[in-house]
Amino acid sequence: MGGVGHWVVIFAIGGAQAVLLALALWRRPVNRAANRVLAAWLGLVGLDLGVKAAFLAAPAPGLFRVLLFVGVFPFLYGSFFYLYVRTLTTARRLAWLDGVHLSGFAVAFAVGLPALLAAPDTNLANMQAWLAGAFPPPVPWYSPFLYAWSLSYVAAAVWRVLRFRREVRERRSDADRVSLHWVMAMAMGQVLIWGIAVVHDYVRPAGIGYFTIYGAVAVWACVLGYLGLMQATVAGDDTAEPGAPREVPPDPPAAPPAQDEDARLPEVQARLAGLMEDEAMYLAPALTIAQVARRSGYPEYLVSAAINRGFGCTFWDYINRQRIAAACRCLADASDTRTILDIAYACGFTSKSTFNSAFKRETGHTPSAWRARQAAA
Repeated sequence: MGGVGHWVVIFAIGGAQAVLLALALWRRPVNRAANRVLAAWLGLVGLDLGVKAAFLAAPAPGLFRVLLFVGVFPFLYGSFFYLYVRTLTTARRLAWLDGVHLSGFAVAFAVGLPALLAAPDTNLANMQAWLAGAFPPPVPWYSPFLYAWSLSYVAAAVWRVLRFRREVRERRSDADRVSLHWVMAMAMGQVLIWGIAVVHDYVRPAGIGYFTIYGAVAVWACVLGYLGLMQATVAGDDTAEPGAPREVPPDPPAAPPAQDEDARLPEVQARLAGLMEDEAMYLAPALTIAQVARRSGYPEYLVSAAINRGFGCTFWDYINRQRIAAACRCLADASDTRTILDIAYACGFTSKSTFNSAFKRETGHTPSAWRARQAAA
């Protein structure tokens, strides 16, 4: 394992950056509970990279024992990612029962404990074997267990994100702000790193080795922290200090039988059309279905049914259709000299990319092409 000087620098920089990002996330008020899980996760990554940098810079038997200990940390990365996503999407804080998610780490630690507690002579021999790239895993099933354990948690986290996205589109018109794109980027980064590790273990191509894997981890840790700092509030407003009183919404009224609900859908749809055409409620950027329900005078479940079953779309799609129709009217008006982006914001959109994709989906044209066609006509 010669020529590791540049890896020492990469690991040291990655570890220091991970620790600094962890400290920043721990103090960040947005998504407080989730950010503290993310901060703990980044702290573990920073410690892992720091120990590797220190050992490679000056190998020593005592430091090798620490290296063996942090070598079990990858069993925590997948489960910490899942706990971060669960806390982010539900605002549910960690409890003692969540210790079950550390069981993979506990098993791996128990399996590796004999090497960690080996006699000095054996420990020295193990260290020399590790430096020569000939140190075997503690048991043959160690690597398959690691990959299965970690990737199952990544898959569970992605499933939670996709389910959360569907729920948000049913409730909010600004679903793009909390669509968790950064979480999906985190997940894809993990899948890429685990893929590199699998290729290294079972294919062993030239140019991909142990250091390559942790070099990718160092880069990913920096991206992970940056994405965490850029996130928007997700599971409600959790910026209040711990213990501060929160408004508890009243229980929703019980839904009537399905046949009664169906009979009322036309009147609810007519009321919604009035709110959109006469009051232009869709112009509110952060409009929610709860706000529309309060203004309409109908319970939220009935407004949701009127949109889902009556119009065949989600709340997010329904509001965006109103916004696109308004944008089309503005773009067709030759006297309206505002930029396309100004019109998008004026019609309730909060993102250029969301506006462009929604406009193309509804009209089959880009906003600029639509404006040009209307001007030519």
